[in-house]
Amino acid sequence: MLLSEIKQYLANVEGVNFQLPSGAFVPEHFHVTEVGVITKHFIDCGGKERLDKVVSFQLWDANDYEHRLKPKKLLNIIALAERKLGLGDWAIEVEYQGDTIGKYELGFDGTNFLLLSKQTACLAREACGVLEAVASPAQASCTPGGGCC
Repeated sequence: MLLSEIKQYLANVEGVNFQLPSGAFVPEHFHVTEVGVITKHFIDCGGKERLDKVVSFQLWDANDYEHRLKPKKLLNIIALAERKLGLGDWAIEVEYQGDTIGKYELGFDGTNFLLLSKQTACLAREACGVLEAVASPAQASCTPGGGCC
């Protein structure tokens, strides 16, 4: 989800609820402790230099049980971050503490914001000789020395 999308959704919802991939919800008394920019400057496995930026939201579950973040308040926090940090219309990454800090993509089901599991991927498949997924193992012609195993 892009920053522009969450702003549209927040303008039309009554509450701010985040649902984990397990189906459980982040406790309703959570805080957004950070809105920021994460910049990743790297070389992929094909040798190509890349620069990625995402908007980061950090959610924190405190023992402040009376706290409730309203959509308008989160919109105000986002607006301040846009002014102060120069946020672009980048994808949003959400950090939330489970057993360790989890990083999630963000979705929306019409009512709730969904924390979606992130996956790694090869960014230079053509340079690495990684084949695209095939419909069935019988379609793969992977042989020793063939570069796909």
